[in-house]
Amino acid sequence: MSKLKIAIQKSGRLYEESLQLLKDCGIFINNGKDQLKVSVDNFPMEIMYLRNSDIPQYLEDGVVDIAIVGENLLVEKQKNIEIIQPLGFSKCRISLAIPKEIETDDINYFQGKKIATSYPNTLKNFLQKNNVSADIHIISGSVEIAPNIGLADGICDIVSSGSTLFKNGLRETITLLKSEAVLAKTSQLSPQKVSILEKFSFRIKAVLKAKNSKYILMNVPNEKIELISKTLPVLKSPTVIPLAEKGWSSIHSVIDEERFWEVIDELKEKGAQDILIIPIDKMVI
Repeated sequence: MSKLKIAIQKSGRLYEESLQLLKDCGIFINNGKDQLKVSVDNFPMEIMYLRNSDIPQYLEDGVVDIAIVGENLLVEKQKNIEIIQPLGFSKCRISLAIPKEIETDDINYFQGKKIATSYPNTLKNFLQKNNVSADIHIISGSVEIAPNIGLADGICDIVSSGSTLFKNGLRETITLLKSEAVLAKTSQLSPQKVSILEKFSFRIKAVLKAKNSKYILMNVPNEKIELISKTLPVLKSPTVIPLAEKGWSSIHSVIDEERFWEVIDELKEKGAQDILIIPIDKMVI
């Protein structure tokens, strides 16, 4: 039987969250210390732990079938790889940064300047689109130190919180790319592996939908049921259960995390009481 080969980082930002996603999808990994290739007992899948920078090439060559990888890396490597879906974690951005004493945020500051980066292709394409000519210095690590030692006038690097820039006397100016972890696939999948991938992708969607949703219960006067039901962004319609106390009912529904407090405020204003919020483990639609 075919097994879907998935690549994840063997260390780094995506490692722990990738393993957690697999666990949430019911895929349990029993790997020994320092193993770089592991089979899964309860799903037709094989996991390969690879260097982050090698994953795009392995995908393009069909050595692995799918991978959990940063979108920024796929953009930088410019490979023939299809993104199946964003995964909602390890969010970051590729940005330009300059010494904090420089006040301008204008892209033209970089005209004729030296820029240090680990993302030369992303930077080159951005500069070309903005008609800026700059000298690109490729550095594999510790890019943020370049302006302090006189190697560059600014940098282009990955940014999460911005604390590393601040510690090195830099400030972020222009965002080139917003990125997050994505599920990507090779173009060389067999029909059998496509079928396995569809099952895996279905599990991921159920997990991600649950993470972005909350189950909500509330007590409502019967005369307010219709009004409150219209407020709830439900899948089909809310569940309404009569209470022992005459004239009252319990309404059950699901709300999105992004609109959570906005919806709660509306519900309270319209008469909902005793509101309970419960996390959802999985959500199959």
